Amino acid sequence: MRTTSRWFTFTLVAIAQFMVVLDTAITNVALPTIKQQLHFTNSSLQWVVTAYSLTFGGFLLLGGRTADLFGRRRVLTIGMALFTFFSLLNGISHTTTELIALRALQGLSAAFMSPSALSIVLTTFRDDSAARNKALAYWTLVATAGAALGLLLGGALTQYVGWRWNFFINVPVGIIMVILISLFVPRHGGDEKHTSLDLSGALMATSSLMLIVLGFSEASGWGWTSLQTIGTFLISLALLGGFIYNETKVKHPLMPLSIFKIRNVTGANAMIAPMYGVMMGIFFIITLYLQSILHFSPVLTGLSFLPMPVLLALTSSRIPGLVARYGYRRWLIIGPILIALGLAWLSRLPVNGHYIVNLLPTFILIPIGMGMSFMPIMASATSGVPADRAGLASGLITTSQMMGGSVGLSILSGIATSATSAVAVHSTPSTALVHGFNVAIVVAIGFTAIAETLAIFVIREKQASNADPEAPAVRNLRVVTEV
Repeated sequence: MRTTSRWFTFTLVAIAQFMVVLDTAITNVALPTIKQQLHFTNSSLQWVVTAYSLTFGGFLLLGGRTADLFGRRRVLTIGMALFTFFSLLNGISHTTTELIALRALQGLSAAFMSPSALSIVLTTFRDDSAARNKALAYWTLVATAGAALGLLLGGALTQYVGWRWNFFINVPVGIIMVILISLFVPRHGGDEKHTSLDLSGALMATSSLMLIVLGFSEASGWGWTSLQTIGTFLISLALLGGFIYNETKVKHPLMPLSIFKIRNVTGANAMIAPMYGVMMGIFFIITLYLQSILHFSPVLTGLSFLPMPVLLALTSSRIPGLVARYGYRRWLIIGPILIALGLAWLSRLPVNGHYIVNLLPTFILIPIGMGMSFMPIMASATSGVPADRAGLASGLITTSQMMGGSVGLSILSGIATSATSAVAVHSTPSTALVHGFNVAIVVAIGFTAIAETLAIFVIREKQASNADPEAPAVRNLRVVTEV
C-alpha cells in the first residue's frame, strides 16, 4: 500500500473515531438545556453521558474481538451505520427514558466502531515504525481534542439551533463516512480460521464493567455504605472473577490472558484509566461551573475550552519525534505531574471566579500533560502485539480508556454531589456547589498520582532485538515494550 493511500485510510478511520469521541463530550454543554426541556433531575442528568460511556466501554472487548474474527472494515461500517441511526433517534427523543436508552444503544454501536478503527491503523502501519508512531500521535490527538472540540461545537449547536442538533449532525457525516470507508478502506477478512465468539465471557465482562459504573454512579444517592452499593460492587467482582476463570478454560477466549504477559500492555491499560477519568470528570465539572456559577452561555462555555485542543495539537505533533529520540517513559512521568499541577490550581475555585485567573492556567497545563502522555501510552499498549491480536489490543486499551472515563466521571460526580449535600444546610446553593466541585477535583489529583506511580514502577522501555518473541512486528522500533 502506498504512503498516500495509507494516510487516506488513516484519515477515514480517524474521522470515525472522532465521531465516537465527539459524542462523549458534545452533550456536556447541552446538559443544562436538556435538563430543563426534558425535566431531568440533578441525579439523573449525568446518565445522558454515563449511559453512552457505559455501553461503549462495556462492549469494547467484544467489539475488538469481533473485528479480529469477522473483518475490521465490515464491523466498522456496520457499527457506524447503527451509530448514525441511533443518533437520529436521539435527536427526536422526547422523554428522559427514551434519551437515556437511545444513548446506551448509541454507545453500543460505538463499541464496535472504535476498536475496529484503531486496529485498522495498527495493521496499516505495522511495518513502518516511524509512520506508526506518527499515526498513534495523531490518533491520540483525535481522541483528546475531539472531547475538547465537542464542547465548543456542542455549545454553538445548543445555543443557535437547539440541543437536538448535537445528535442530528452525526447523520449526514455518518452516511458519507459509511460510503467512503466501504469504497476506500482495504477489506480485511479476519486473521483467524475460526469465527467462535466467547459470548459467555463477553456477558460476564460486560456485566461486571457496567455494574462497576452503576455502583459509582448511584452511590451518592444510595449511600456509599448501603446494602445496594456494596452488593452491586460484590456482584461485579464475582462476575469479574468468573470472567477470568472462563478465559482460562474456553478454547477461543474473548481476551487471552497471555496478552498481559507483556508488561507494558498491563501498565499502559492501568495508567490510561485514571487519566481519562480525570479528563471526563473535569470536563463535566468545569462545564457546570461555567454555566451554573459564572453564568456563561453555551457558546462562551465551548469557547472557554478552546486552548485545550490547540495545545493538545501542538504537544501531540512534537511527541513522536521526542519519543523516537528519548523513549516514552520519561514523558509518561512528566505528563501526569503537569496534569496534577493544573488540577491543584483548579481545586481553589471560588464562587466569584474569573476565567483568566482560575481556569486558564489549568487549560494550559492539563492539555500539555495529556498530549505528552497519551501517545506514549498508546504505543506502550499496542507495540509487540501480534497482528491477529490487534483488535484485542485496541479494544483493551479503548476499554480501559472509556471505562476509566465512565468510572472517573461517576466517582467525581458522586463525590461532588455528596460534598455539596454535606454543606448545603449551612451554605448558599452556589457556595455548596463550588465546595463539591473543589472536593472532587482534589480526588482527581489522586487519580493522577495512581498514573504517576504506574509510570515510575511498571512501565519499562528497552531496545528491540531480533530474538524478542513478543515483538515480531516491531523489531525496528527504537523503543518497545519490555516483557
